[in-house]
Amino acid sequence: MRSTTLFLVIAVLLVGGLWGYGTYIAKPRPPHQRPTGTTSPGDRRVVKSDADWKKQLDRSAYTVLRENGTEWAGSSPLTDEHRPGTFVCAACHNPLFRSTAKFESGTGWPSFYAPILSNAVYTEPDGNRTEVRCAVCDGHLGHVFEDGPDPTGLRYCMNGVAMQFIPVGRKQIN
Repeated sequence: MRSTTLFLVIAVLLVGGLWGYGTYIAKPRPPHQRPTGTTSPGDRRVVKSDADWKKQLDRSAYTVLRENGTEWAGSSPLTDEHRPGTFVCAACHNPLFRSTAKFESGTGWPSFYAPILSNAVYTEPDGNRTEVRCAVCDGHLGHVFEDGPDPTGLRYCMNGVAMQFIPVGRKQIN
């Protein structure tokens, strides 16, 4: 009886903790400092206060883009998006990746072998990984790894919640 009660208490605490934590994992980090010399397409920049980002983005997008969170593998419908189009930043609508650069990595996250333009994103060291950020709004998008397909050998492993998909023929929102 005592072990059953202990098990139930642990289960309730674990489930409650996961529910409160949500489906996104955020790692506390110091405020982001954009690297000197970073450029963006057309030198476009979007800078907003934390309060403005919270108004604009839903909770999950805010957690990933502004707090460097990571969505659970397999949780994004963009992982299975195969139509022709463009993947844009969910915060500033900067075009990030063409659908032609998307591939099935088997990781559970949308994966691409190259950004749409070389300066659409920028990278920074993140422990033993390399973080990928939007070059226009500095939003955290995901990470890049050196185990991708030809022609680049790179795998841009992106959080789907950090992007929106614009199918060919549909006008992009600015």
